[in-house]
Amino acid sequence: MSTRMNIMIVDDEAVVRESLVFWFQKGGHRVKAAASGSQALERLRRRPFDIMFVDIKMPGMNGIALLEKVKTDYPDTSVVIITAYGSIESAVKAMKIGAADYLLKPFKPDQLTLVMEKIVQQKKRFQEYDYLKDRLEKITRFDNIIGRSDEMLSVFDMIVDVADSDATVLLTGETGTGKELVAKAIHAKSARSRFPFIAVNCGAVPETLMESELFGHQKGAFSGATHTRKGFLEVVSGGTLFLDEIGEISAKMQVDLLRVLEDGQMTRIGSSQPVEVDFRLISATRQHLEQRIANGMFRRDFFYRINVITIDIPPLRRRKTDIPLLVEHFLKKFSQETTKQVDRISREALSQLTAYHWPGNVRELKNAIERAVVLSKSRTLDVEDFTFLQTPIAKDAADRSLMAVERRHLQRILKESNWNVTRAAAVLGINRVTLHKKIKRYNLKREHHR
Repeated sequence: MSTRMNIMIVDDEAVVRESLVFWFQKGGHRVKAAASGSQALERLRRRPFDIMFVDIKMPGMNGIALLEKVKTDYPDTSVVIITAYGSIESAVKAMKIGAADYLLKPFKPDQLTLVMEKIVQQKKRFQEYDYLKDRLEKITRFDNIIGRSDEMLSVFDMIVDVADSDATVLLTGETGTGKELVAKAIHAKSARSRFPFIAVNCGAVPETLMESELFGHQKGAFSGATHTRKGFLEVVSGGTLFLDEIGEISAKMQVDLLRVLEDGQMTRIGSSQPVEVDFRLISATRQHLEQRIANGMFRRDFFYRINVITIDIPPLRRRKTDIPLLVEHFLKKFSQETTKQVDRISREALSQLTAYHWPGNVRELKNAIERAVVLSKSRTLDVEDFTFLQTPIAKDAADRSLMAVERRHLQRILKESNWNVTRAAAVLGINRVTLHKKIKRYNLKREHHR
């Protein structure tokens, strides 16, 4: 064979180890041998192996126990079980655990060749899959923003369109939608990318400190000002200033910032000397600023100045096709960070997450995956790992009549069942005829996504 593999033979019989080592070395492979399961694990800790041939009956740790340990700790290693007993039950158990194949002693060289060919081809398919998955991840990631829904592709287009301009941008969207990530992406793709990006949460800074934070102050300007300090407007020079929750700043601060944006100059607190500043302003809000203008809480002239370009970041419930991508990303992230190797999710759990309404958007999804990974006792997340999520039924519903609740429930179960009426009827505890009547009564239709 042309593909050179790292192989380990694990068998308590020396003659079996020696003959297999000789056979594989003759084929150009790198081969090591171990006389027991514990010795095999010790070798695995020192270096990776592509394939292991493991005898099922050994003193101490048997082949099944070794297989379970290898598939848990070294999932990329293929394991072929060797047995002289021909037990169908043990072979089936081994395959369920994750064995790549099994061989019955005594076996002929051509059987080894066939098994090796099968595993090599399988590994090539996995490599191609990983390559395509990486390509897809690159395509569906945009400066750490993940999405391939039409809504997010429109946001990506807007980021590219506005990046080279110095026009002010207002990002709108609910809490947790990723407004700061979008601001960072605009900065990263602009000519200002080699200069600072500074983010300020206006809702988290007390009004009495906001002026000092942005404009800085001279020594002695007020009690406690023991030294001169530059504000963010100076520090960000050449770069991008991101003001999150811009709707929270005071009317005075709106006037002061408007003047800076118009004149390109600012004055520190306690100073009369203007300082020239050069920065791009990106603002964000989860509030309806037009309503605050109508209520006299936000200046119309300042609104027009910060709102040359608006980008609306869609909530997660409007981009549900992105949820599997986000789940996979966060699973990989937290599996690596916690070293718990929780890197899978069941189809049922993924359906549950996709159906959930996510009032906290991507931030809530991220926190949910992190919590599930930390508390999970298994490598695969299942429905039970997300029982802390609130059910969306009737929470956001304006119409709470019995018919409206039943209609929503039917729609949700049909969607989770991929509109398989037989499966949905079984979940609902009714027969197919009854379900068809209800579908017709409520005029339920399957949603088709582009």
